[in-house]
Amino acid sequence: MRAVIRGIGSYLPEHIMHNAEMAERVETSDEWIRERTGIHQRHIAAEGQFTSDLGFEAAKAALADADMTADDLDLIIVATSTPDLTFPSTATIIQEKLGMNHGAAFDIQAVCSGFIYGTHVVNALLRSGGAKRALLIGAETFSRILDWEDRGTCVLFGDGAGAIVVEAVEDTKDGILHTFIRSDGRHRDMLYVDGGPSRTQTVGHLRMLGNQVFKHAVTDISQVMRDCAEQAGVEIADIDWFVPHQANQRILNAVAKKLKLRPGQVVSTVAQHANTSAASVPLAMNAAVKDGRIKRGDLVMLEAFGGGFTWGAALLRY
Repeated sequence: MRAVIRGIGSYLPEHIMHNAEMAERVETSDEWIRERTGIHQRHIAAEGQFTSDLGFEAAKAALADADMTADDLDLIIVATSTPDLTFPSTATIIQEKLGMNHGAAFDIQAVCSGFIYGTHVVNALLRSGGAKRALLIGAETFSRILDWEDRGTCVLFGDGAGAIVVEAVEDTKDGILHTFIRSDGRHRDMLYVDGGPSRTQTVGHLRMLGNQVFKHAVTDISQVMRDCAEQAGVEIADIDWFVPHQANQRILNAVAKKLKLRPGQVVSTVAQHANTSAASVPLAMNAAVKDGRIKRGDLVMLEAFGGGFTWGAALLRY
């Protein structure tokens, strides 16, 4: 039994904030942002537009791509660190928006690694018989937790959502081949939000030690990709496409160099989307599928690194 991707979709808010507009809000420049991050623009959710709204639109696109409806699902998982509410889960809100009153829905919180963690959970549930068809969504409105006076963080992030429909299939070579996730709570103070219901009774703002995060990300991402491939019995050189978390173009380049990947193998959307946390991997994969780069039968590795620290990789045959 394998979990096979049947459909993929995404959604980005209409408002695009270019670097020039960012420079009007904080002391920075288009040149400074591009040189250090590779980001040219990001999408920002409108007032009154919530994470569930973005996730709902991505879910509809993925279901349409799979030629399915919510009636065909029995599970919804949403990876997000910016839920609509403390509770109920954003997944149950999207479940209601889809008109689905059966099955189960819940959220996963692993920050930028959320979609990889979600892939790990979906794969386990489908392979064990815990579900037959699942909708996995990565959705974020990170613009709501940014300190717009901190140029070291606010220039890096954007809003968006991506989703896949996954089905349990017997006797197939396609689907999710292996997943591998890790975490290390010792480094939580390097990337965190300084608020929460239990500690401060506030939402808080994102805080980051950028240089330290960069070093850990390059090392840990490279290793987890090697580990995931090795455990799946696959050589890195045999993988067709790499779809990384879109945090910073310099991280993508450093990992590619460390693993001796060809630049054309690495899907990058960071220039257009910036860092959309748990949404970044499905957004990037959807872009590569829709423009024809990733085709059915291709061997694809997904990977991400986020606050916690959390990180992981997933190897699949699309």
